[in-house]
Amino acid sequence: MPRCYSNHQLLKGRYCETGRLYLLTTVTDQRRPVFEDFQLGRLLVDQFKQAHDDGIVTSKAWVVMPDHFHWLVELNSKTLGELMCRIKSRSSVTVNQANHSSGRLWQKGYHDRVLRQEEDLKATARYIVRNPIRAGLTTRIGDYPLWDACWM
Repeated sequence: MPRCYSNHQLLKGRYCETGRLYLLTTVTDQRRPVFEDFQLGRLLVDQFKQAHDDGIVTSKAWVVMPDHFHWLVELNSKTLGELMCRIKSRSSVTVNQANHSSGRLWQKGYHDRVLRQEEDLKATARYIVRNPIRAGLTTRIGDYPLWDACWM
């Protein structure tokens, strides 16, 4: 398995607790548009679903963009660091296997933001699913294949 790295500056002030909602974002190495390939994007989505099915998170909304993802989760167990290490390492393995390649898939670290209110939840979910429209990848949410939200 690839090793997960933490940037100590990113960890300053980071606190996570179960039952909280978090928006998680991470970027591919050198912002390569790996997930322009739908099949590779589905491999990442499979990891989101596995974390949900294993009870680590309750997945609320996500979008896989060509060079990053946004994932809104309720943390049920583990820490954010353990969750992101799992997602990044397992997706690296599956994507590299599918591409018959090796090497780093993700940049070091990740960004997280805790959500504090119910209004934040809906606004954040809208932000996530509208990301492909803002990026000019589609004009309608339903036309972009790599997203989901528990309300839709």
